[in-house]
Amino acid sequence: MSYIGKIPAAAALTADDITDGIISNAKLAQDIISADTALGAEPADTDEFLVSDAGVLKRMDYSYIKGGGITEADMWRITSSLSASSAVITANWERADAYGFDKLGTGMSESSGIFTFPSTGHWLVSFNGSYEGANIQYAGMMIMVTTDNSSYNQYAKQYTSLTDASDNIFVHLEALIDVTNTTNVKVKFEQQMAASSGSWGGSTNVQRTGATFIKLADT
Repeated sequence: MSYIGKIPAAAALTADDITDGIISNAKLAQDIISADTALGAEPADTDEFLVSDAGVLKRMDYSYIKGGGITEADMWRITSSLSASSAVITANWERADAYGFDKLGTGMSESSGIFTFPSTGHWLVSFNGSYEGANIQYAGMMIMVTTDNSSYNQYAKQYTSLTDASDNIFVHLEALIDVTNTTNVKVKFEQQMAASSGSWGGSTNVQRTGATFIKLADT
């Protein structure tokens, strides 16, 4: 560029020199992100991301989008066969411990047959009962839930029957529970039988009668 007289002094470009909204995607270098220093660790809750909210650029804290995936999974079973006409299963519980099993996360805690969740969230509780040993009109299992750490209600129940004492039969139950408070929301399992001549099978190394707990998402 030619000048008449003295060349003007150089001046730094400021934000006031740029009209709002004129820098387009085409004007940005393609390595604008990849050329920057890598974080190298999981973002903190207050670390921010730039998102397009229906075409409007906004910032979002990592705390809103973190998580996902299964973070808690556990399996429990009774270790010896159980026979009774009607009773909560209060004894002989153990966490599965054979053939490569390992709980994911903190895991459940159990006391006298009452199971406490390690964290709030949406939980899937499933139960399998294996009945054997005698002809019976009915044999059933129930998932019992409390939301006040006091009164238990039947959440799910299934019944089966056996006409040949040489056979085995089973029941399967599931419950989706929103655990909003780990002190108040708990589960236990109750069995019912028309007579006490048969039994629900137990084992220390095979999952016969027991429960599986999986946390699906935060509450």
